[in-house]
Amino acid sequence: MRRAIALAVALVLLPASAAFAADLDELLDESREASYTAEQAITCSTPDGARNAVIELSQASGELHVGAPVAPDVEVASGFGGWTLVREGAVVSSANVEGAGEEPEPRYTVDEGTAIEYLGRAATMYRMTGDGVVRAELVFDVEAGALLRVVTFNADGSVFCERRFVTFDPGTPPDVDAEPAPSVPAEGGVESNLPETLGNFERLDVYEDEEGFIFAYYSDGFFSFAVFQTPATVAAGSGSPVTIGERAYVRSFGAGNVTYAWETRSGGMALVGDLPPDMHEDVLSGLPAPEDPGLFRKLWRNLFGQSGSPRPL
Repeated sequence: MRRAIALAVALVLLPASAAFAADLDELLDESREASYTAEQAITCSTPDGARNAVIELSQASGELHVGAPVAPDVEVASGFGGWTLVREGAVVSSANVEGAGEEPEPRYTVDEGTAIEYLGRAATMYRMTGDGVVRAELVFDVEAGALLRVVTFNADGSVFCERRFVTFDPGTPPDVDAEPAPSVPAEGGVESNLPETLGNFERLDVYEDEEGFIFAYYSDGFFSFAVFQTPATVAAGSGSPVTIGERAYVRSFGAGNVTYAWETRSGGMALVGDLPPDMHEDVLSGLPAPEDPGLFRKLWRNLFGQSGSPRPL
């Protein structure tokens, strides 16, 4: 399940451009092409308390590398619609996140932008609105085009998460010419019984890795999440029990992401994403409900699940 968390991290940092008007579309594309190194602070206010983190970023040629100072041997690289998890120099897994069908209709609109200064540099701030509610503020560097700051909001206007660069060094990062480790991509276009829509989110594609681990990627054009299915039990880790819409889950908030885990009659499931808390119930209600599989099924999964043991979160 580590790859689930990695996927969410990679996708949250680069919002899908389908959410924006054409001019901001171009700004997002320019942001993806910018070259820089930076340190990013993430601060989130969740129903379970504050969640904070500081991560290191470097980007060049459309590829973003994300490293956490507390775990320098783990790195996520995301590029144009793809992600790769590298652990101790070896690629653990990778996938190309691309829609299998037509792009969803844009759900969000943005204003014309306001000129501001950020980190002593000229920048432009945009406010993004959906269904009459301001859902995000985005700050772009004028010269480099990089996305410097993102604040996402709950439906009541309160701040959910802020991601902001605390250091920013434009230009090509060191070691960008290093030979990448070989990787085996997860296969997309997999058949699945997961819904094509969940609330305002559309399923872009379904993937399966070499171990038969199935996950589907959903987006509303800005926020995104992945749903995971495994025949083995999903271990909750440090999560806490929570009831959402009269359904029992195990939930864990991180800095910029949330994870729900539960069991059904057919196996374990998990959802990992960046969506604000007010969107959770609408999405979860469209997925298979938590259900006690019974003692025999639990024992069978733990003993003979594909990994031979519960999947850790």
